[in-house]
Amino acid sequence: MNPNDIRPNIFPALRYRDPERALEWLEQAFGFEQKAVYRDDAGAIQHAELRLGAGLIMFGGYDENGVMGGEPPRPLASTTSIYAVVADPDAHYARSNAAGARIVRELADQPYGSREYSARDLEGNLWSFGTYDPYSTE
Repeated sequence: MNPNDIRPNIFPALRYRDPERALEWLEQAFGFEQKAVYRDDAGAIQHAELRLGAGLIMFGGYDENGVMGGEPPRPLASTTSIYAVVADPDAHYARSNAAGARIVRELADQPYGSREYSARDLEGNLWSFGTYDPYSTE
């Protein structure tokens, strides 16, 4: 199967305490672009979809009475992280670092051939960006 023929079928979905701020920050720091932002009658973000290359994430605001309910987000206690392939990890690192991302793993060449780094976003979610592409190993 040609990786260029594959469309993503897994879409990470996050909840933010401040989705308005997250929307702006994810664009500024990580280079995401808006695909769609759906707001309620008061203008609050209900659901947002952001692109980075061929990838897409979705997010909305935390609401204890909302459809997802449950506890408030606790990203520092989460075992989940998101990895995104970027063409130029050095430029991406510089951009996110300048925007105030908390770098938790410095940019470095890895023994498996990738160049990558890891950072936490404004609410603590863990992201890694690099050149490792699982499709290229098929």
